[in-house]
Amino acid sequence: MNAFAILLQTLLLLALAPFISGCIKNWKAKLQTRRGPPVWQPYLDLAKFLRKDMVISEHASWIFRAMPYILFISTLLAGLMVPMVSASAPLSLFGGALAFVGLLALGRFFLALAGLDPASAFGGMGSSREMTIAAVAEPALMLAIFTVAIAAGSTNLSQMLLAAQGPTWKLLNPAHVLAFAALFIVLLAETGRLPVDNPATHLELTMIHEAMILEYSGRYLALIEWSASLKQLILMALLVNIFFPVGIAYNLSAPSLGLSLLWFTAKLLAAAAAVVVVETTNAKLRLFRIPDLLSAAFILATLALLSTFLFE
Repeated sequence: MNAFAILLQTLLLLALAPFISGCIKNWKAKLQTRRGPPVWQPYLDLAKFLRKDMVISEHASWIFRAMPYILFISTLLAGLMVPMVSASAPLSLFGGALAFVGLLALGRFFLALAGLDPASAFGGMGSSREMTIAAVAEPALMLAIFTVAIAAGSTNLSQMLLAAQGPTWKLLNPAHVLAFAALFIVLLAETGRLPVDNPATHLELTMIHEAMILEYSGRYLALIEWSASLKQLILMALLVNIFFPVGIAYNLSAPSLGLSLLWFTAKLLAAAAAVVVVETTNAKLRLFRIPDLLSAAFILATLALLSTFLFE
C-alpha cells in the first residue's frame, strides 16, 4: 500500500467522476438536438449544493444524517480497490471482488434505509424498488466478475487486470463477451440509467433513485450526487480495464502515468458514448419489465461462468 497511490487515485476519482456525468448529459442532449448543459455543469451543481442550507424532516433519525457520509466513503473505498491508471489498485490487499461488491451493497443498504427514515411515501416506494432491482443486479455483477476471476485464478481485481495482460487472454472468448454484456446491463441498472431508470425526471410513478433522495438538500445532496457519479465511474473503470486492458501503467513514473491516464480517459469516454447511445435509442421500461432485463443479465453472467469450463 502506497500513500501516494491512494492520494493519486482518490483525486482522480473525485475529479473525473463529475466530468463523465457531464459528458453523458451533454452528448445525450446533442443527440436529441438540444443544447444541453456544459460538461462542467456537475461541478457547478456540486458547488451550489455545498453552499446551500439543509432542510431536515422532523421525523428523520441519525440514519438520515449519517447515510450521505456512509454512502460517499463506502463508494470511494470501493473505487480504491479497482485498478484504474495503474495495474495495482491502492487497496487491493484489503479485499477482492467480494469486498468490492460488499462496499457497494453497504452504500445501497443505507440509502434504502434513509429513504424509509423520514416517513415519506415516495421514499418508501423508491427504497422498495431499489431493493427489488438489487436482488437481481448484484448476483449478475458477482457472476460476471467471477467469470474473469476464474480465468485469472484470483478474486483480486488487480490480479484480474494482470491476467488480462497475459498471452493466454482472449478478448473475444465467449465467456468474456457474455460477461461484458451482463456487466454493461448491470452498469445501466446500478447507475439508474435508461431503460431502467431516468435520472432526469421527478415523475412520482417512475422514480427509483430520485425517490429515495427527495428529502435531501444542501451538502447531504452534494455527497449523494457525488457518490452516484463515483459509482458510475467505478463500474465503467471495471468494465473497460478488465475487458480492454490497454495503456495500463506498471510503474508510478510521470510519463507512464500520464500516458495511462490518457488511455483510461479515452476508454471511459467510449463507455460513456455507449451509454448515451443506449439511452437515446431506448425508452424507459415499465416497472414490471425491469426484472426481465436484469434476469437477462443474470442469465448472460451464468452462461459466461459456465463457458469458462466448456471452452478451456
